Amino acid sequence: MVNLNKVELTKKGQSINLTKGSQSLGEIHINLNWEQQAAPQKKGFLSSLLGSGKTQNVDLDLGCLFELTDGYKGCVQALGNAFGDFNNAPYIHLDGDDRTGEVSNGENLRINGKKIAAIKRVLIYAFIYEGAANWSQANGVVTLKYPGGADIEVRLNEHQDGKIMCAIAMIENVKNETFRVERLVEYFNGHQNMDRHYQWGMQWQAGSK
Repeated sequence: MVNLNKVELTKKGQSINLTKGSQSLGEIHINLNWEQQAAPQKKGFLSSLLGSGKTQNVDLDLGCLFELTDGYKGCVQALGNAFGDFNNAPYIHLDGDDRTGEVSNGENLRINGKKIAAIKRVLIYAFIYEGAANWSQANGVVTLKYPGGADIEVRLNEHQDGKIMCAIAMIENVKNETFRVERLVEYFNGHQNMDRHYQWGMQWQAGSK
């Protein structure tokens, strides 16, 4: 059965425009959820001593690069405590930091759709802060919700283990009226490599949280 309240972007490059109501776009809510999976059980005395079968914890973080129409660029993420601001530039805010994948509402970015004229583009990404770079284990999904429109879902089901960074979706301003959301799901070795690929032109240094 087709879910009319959800649109899933399943192929790289597939895109959709947000539906604008009579007023502004309102609050655009972007959620990252993932799950922890136990490693396969291994039988035998030696494997029990080595602790095989324990859950392999992954700390998957949600964040974004942004570019405003006045040229201001930056990122919003827990790493470096760059949580942003919903009511002031960059009009994007990260609500929290789920380090386990066990929090029911995951991690959430909010974009102020009333300020669409100030926002040129936003690159939604996730990266593995702790744990093995095993995206197939994390089974991540990003869902975008906004008033009056169907949910937009991007599943991280094209895995490239070994790389810690995944560019998930590009959100771009369309004539200051709405946003276009495009599926990316491209993997990188880190922030700087992703930045160069999408030509953001920022300077990067190590951070902590």
